[in-house]
Amino acid sequence: MRTFLIILITSVFANVLKGQQYNTNLISKDLLAHSSAVIRNEEKEVTVEDLDNTLVRFKTAITVLNKNGDQYAVIQLPHDKNNLIKYVKGYIYNDIGIQIGKFSESNFDDGNAWDGFSLFIDTKVKHYAPSVPTYPYTVYYEYIIKLKQTLALPSWEPILDFGISVEKSSYLISCKPNFNIKYQETKVPNQVIIGKDKNENITYFWSAENLKALKREQYSPYFKSVAVGVNIVPEKYSFYGIEGNIVNWEQFGKWMYEKLVSDRQSLSEETIEKIKDLTKDITDPKLKAKRIYEYVQSKTHYVSVQVGIGGWQPFLASDVDKQNYGDCKALVNYTQALLKAVDINSYYCVVKSGRDYKINMPDKLPGLFGDHIILCLPFKNDTTWADCTSQTIPFGYLGDFTDDRTVLACTPEGGKILHTPKYKTEDNTEFRKAIFEISNNGLLSGTMITNFKGTDYEDREYLFNEPQTEQYKMVQKTYPINNMEIEKLDLKQDKNFNPTTTETIKLHAADYASFADGKLYFMLNPANRFKHLPKNEVNRINDVYINRGYTEKDEVVFILPPNYHSEKQPLEVILEKPFGKFSASMELKGNQLIYKRKLQIFDGTYSKDNYSDLVDFFQTVIDSDDYTVSLIKN
Repeated sequence: MRTFLIILITSVFANVLKGQQYNTNLISKDLLAHSSAVIRNEEKEVTVEDLDNTLVRFKTAITVLNKNGDQYAVIQLPHDKNNLIKYVKGYIYNDIGIQIGKFSESNFDDGNAWDGFSLFIDTKVKHYAPSVPTYPYTVYYEYIIKLKQTLALPSWEPILDFGISVEKSSYLISCKPNFNIKYQETKVPNQVIIGKDKNENITYFWSAENLKALKREQYSPYFKSVAVGVNIVPEKYSFYGIEGNIVNWEQFGKWMYEKLVSDRQSLSEETIEKIKDLTKDITDPKLKAKRIYEYVQSKTHYVSVQVGIGGWQPFLASDVDKQNYGDCKALVNYTQALLKAVDINSYYCVVKSGRDYKINMPDKLPGLFGDHIILCLPFKNDTTWADCTSQTIPFGYLGDFTDDRTVLACTPEGGKILHTPKYKTEDNTEFRKAIFEISNNGLLSGTMITNFKGTDYEDREYLFNEPQTEQYKMVQKTYPINNMEIEKLDLKQDKNFNPTTTETIKLHAADYASFADGKLYFMLNPANRFKHLPKNEVNRINDVYINRGYTEKDEVVFILPPNYHSEKQPLEVILEKPFGKFSASMELKGNQLIYKRKLQIFDGTYSKDNYSDLVDFFQTVIDSDDYTVSLIKN
């Protein structure tokens, strides 16, 4: 009994001592700035036992400072038959480090890893969200996971997001001498330490201390490009039972083609003959491919599927042909098979998608990067790209989801790093012309025509499947014209190789203009006013990143009641900065007032010293867009 009490007291005392290290008063003030959470200590150990056996041991303690940090205390552990959770446990401490709770695997919810849109997915997720009523609090947890593969090895990302600081973090990977790895470092504060453990395994060790939180700022670069991190890939691996070697992108792309794609493209003779008949009257290979692409669009629909070989292998083309649905992998594979039936070559391409940032494949670190598949058709002197998941976008149009970034093309000859087309500032256009009449009672009436091109082509896509009454309501919300009533709305899309959306609106708006004391007042810019002024940020940390350039041009002719002239200096603004140009002007000719506006934004990364200029630039645009005309009767 006495021995038991000694063990119990020792255990309790050890737990108290352990908790004391999480007292929030011990956190350096430097780490509290801009922080919602602080990683107190994190240790990740990856042990490669064999090609199909990797153990991941993970321990972390995270102090949550406020409600914005709650999300970082949530634990999510994906698992399937090839990713096995061996155990997990944890403790919760209050602000002074006293234990107030504990949890184990039995406290986790276990459900399908539904990502919000996938119909089929075979990965499950164990989920635990601690509920603590007061701040700050600390969650400590640890787990061991066994991976039956070595291709997708865990990375090291000590700073998870903006607003998180780090006291200590470390990453250790140990491998047998014949298991070689490559790694790519970003902003690592300490050089990797390479050594050997007691079993003569090769070890690689990274560590970091006192990493301040990265401030979330508008127009910031891609987070992972400014945060500490290490990505790792093996030279030899096993992935869901399929072995391979990574020497370079060429070899890895060849492995993907041969092991995941090439044997999935068989079609029935009936389908092959149908495709040949469909294109028999077309001689131009590009137009022939366009016909096949549009056939796929009319026949199939997109369904996200994340099953089989880690979600990386497409459905059989013959199954898509019968079932009329598939995910990006399946639809590209199916389209590729149909093109092959009429001797048109194409590439199955892996890309990292995203509208907010354009993320390239790592130059020297081939592996399982990317999250989307698109199609490349290498016509002579005219390489064409296609996204096969949309039932509406034109052939040859990628839009802002996969444009201007490197991709891995998987071919029989090997992988090729290619670059998708860039939609430049002069390509992404919104051109508007309008003729409005202002009557003596202030009524605005007339017609406005807007053309959208480049990545702006899809700006009205959400309207096309809506009934007319809903279209009218939605368009009314789009434009800042008070009392706007739409008499007629016409939407058209030209789906050629330089697609255009055209919106034509016939409208009127009561009380758009006002009359008082022989003067006429109205807003000069009726349709296109800049609204989102960036915040003024003192002591800017990040460079200024503009992801996409665009051009807006507006020309509006107002037909006025007779005998008015300008009471004040006419609007005349010309502004030019490295990141943008802006001009606005008005000219009164008889009873016509002509307003012209042009805004151009140039994509790129600019010094943080340009940020105040950026704010001033957009403030000038807003002031100009809010300009009120004041005319006086002769």
